[in-house]
Amino acid sequence: MKVLLINGSPRQKGCTYTALTEVAKTLNACDVETEMIQIGNQAIRGCIACGGCAGKGRCVFDDDAVNEIIAKMEEADGLVIGSPVYFASPNGNLISLLDRLFYAGTCFAHKPAAAVVSARRAGTTVTLDDLNKYFTIRQMPVVSSTYWNMVHGSCPEDVLQDKEGLQTMRNLGRNMAWLLKCIESGKKNGIEAPTAESGSWTNFIR
Repeated sequence: MKVLLINGSPRQKGCTYTALTEVAKTLNACDVETEMIQIGNQAIRGCIACGGCAGKGRCVFDDDAVNEIIAKMEEADGLVIGSPVYFASPNGNLISLLDRLFYAGTCFAHKPAAAVVSARRAGTTVTLDDLNKYFTIRQMPVVSSTYWNMVHGSCPEDVLQDKEGLQTMRNLGRNMAWLLKCIESGKKNGIEAPTAESGSWTNFIR
């Protein structure tokens, strides 16, 4: 079993990385392999709604990390996305990436997912809500913890003092590992994921 972790911060080893590392260490201790991808500080183009990805499972733009992450997600069993809080919302680069990732990719359904956020003070719950919406529209079970998945601090040293925040990250890792093992056990016993209905598209224009 493998979980892919996406660090949505431009800082390679900042607060978001520190939180994700705590999740990853716990998953590893539960015999779950992890890989962390950091999107960096290079510009990531937003979705232009061209529809060119339809039926391909890849974005038509291949000059950033989107298609690389889709390929890695096809092999992964779970996903954790981390973001710092920018003006009470996720990092804009991360949003650009996720819009294209979740629109073009076809590899997300029924894989457990979780969001992790970091902030100096506020905006964390709004950012979590933004990120969780990507999971729910792609039929991904959202993994919870013993508090909202957030840490606080202006630097990694501050985050390491956030004892409850780190505890929340560890409990998140344990819950994800448990759910992954439950899904694996279910598959071994013939329990397959449900097939979603499709074909109904409605709008509210009279």
